[in-house]
Amino acid sequence: MLLLRVAIVDDEPVVCKRLSHALFKEGYEVEAFMSARSFLEAMIDRPFDVVFSDMRLPDMDGLELLPKIKALRPETEVVIVTGYGSIQTAIEAMREGAFHYVTKPVNFTEIRAIAKRAQEKIGMRMENARLREALLGSSGLSSIVGNSPAIQDLFALVRKVAPVDCNVLIQGESGTGKALVALALHHLSPRKNQPFVTFNCGGFTEELISSELFGYEKGAFTGASASKVGLLEAASGGTVFLDEVGEMPISMQVRLLHVLQERRILRVGGTKPVELDIRVIAATNRDLKAEVEKGTFREDLFFRLNVVSTTLPRLADRREDIPLLVRHFIDKYALAFRKSVHGIDEQALGALTGYSFPGNVRELENIIERAVALTDGQTIGLLDLPEDIRNLEFDTLEGDGLPTLAEVERRYVIRILEKTGYNKRLAAQVLGVPRTTLWRKLKEYGVE
Repeated sequence: MLLLRVAIVDDEPVVCKRLSHALFKEGYEVEAFMSARSFLEAMIDRPFDVVFSDMRLPDMDGLELLPKIKALRPETEVVIVTGYGSIQTAIEAMREGAFHYVTKPVNFTEIRAIAKRAQEKIGMRMENARLREALLGSSGLSSIVGNSPAIQDLFALVRKVAPVDCNVLIQGESGTGKALVALALHHLSPRKNQPFVTFNCGGFTEELISSELFGYEKGAFTGASASKVGLLEAASGGTVFLDEVGEMPISMQVRLLHVLQERRILRVGGTKPVELDIRVIAATNRDLKAEVEKGTFREDLFFRLNVVSTTLPRLADRREDIPLLVRHFIDKYALAFRKSVHGIDEQALGALTGYSFPGNVRELENIIERAVALTDGQTIGLLDLPEDIRNLEFDTLEGDGLPTLAEVERRYVIRILEKTGYNKRLAAQVLGVPRTTLWRKLKEYGVE
């Protein structure tokens, strides 16, 4: 359930205490404030989902406070608490964007009901935002972030291959975005309005792979009390994405090869073939050519899957995309966690661009998700990153003897240049100097 952050703004300590207790018992996170100004200062750092505000406060009234709250966070719901003599003013506040109003003396059953309705409204708004993001993210290449030459080459290939109804093999290390590329190929193809079915071939028994992919007839084996349509049949007209295809057992490779050749399947226990109209996109983090040579992957199946192939770059090979990816993930998780996190400081970004990322983009996403969840500010800093990245040091004192300051600087600049793949614009950003300064330094060092 959505955890609601609730603020109570009232200059009466008894009201604050009783409202806080009533809402805390309902599972909400509650803070109370005795003045509008103290509340607004807290709101900047710790955004609230719902605010119960007294109409009459010592430093401003509710009608003054309402637009200030909306300016800080438009999605925050404001409930005005007022005396009977000010009901008309409370109604005016609702016309200005307040969610509801309640009259004093406070009815705690009513307060709980209003908080519940606010929770439902916020939850629905977040779900709609999530669905919109998913829709936009799955509409093609918009879900793949990057401007590097490697990513631009990938975009060009996807645009060229997507309309062609051929099998595609996507290779690359874990975490490089193979599933996103498969989804982009589907949504840019004539099959975009048909099913996109995903199956992970790793970690399953042959029996489970067989029943999931091919389906079975009633009575085909003990426990088969009804017929089941397999994923290949369910995807007819659309696209099948076979992830980790290099993990598929040899016996299943034979059956998959038959499907690709004949474009029909036979359910387990069945006697009547089912015609298929599918496009197959396969992905693997293995070198399938090497697997063929070792005899663990069928050569004929490899050729069937490898009509068109692409190998996705490691994140370490496209470091210039790291700032864009960081920005993308900050926006994503700030929305998901309902936090006002807007950016990352230069020191933290420098540490990330100097990191090797063995887990590729997936690891970077996990790091940013953690940082957004833990940060107390609006900007991610070095202390919000995992310890191994915070403590990443450049070994500027290697070698014999003690180097001069100029030598330490030279080694450090060259190391940053190496870490950023000799991208001078990104290196200058990490170093925190103008590009002209970096170019001048490199000229002094004899590095072009």
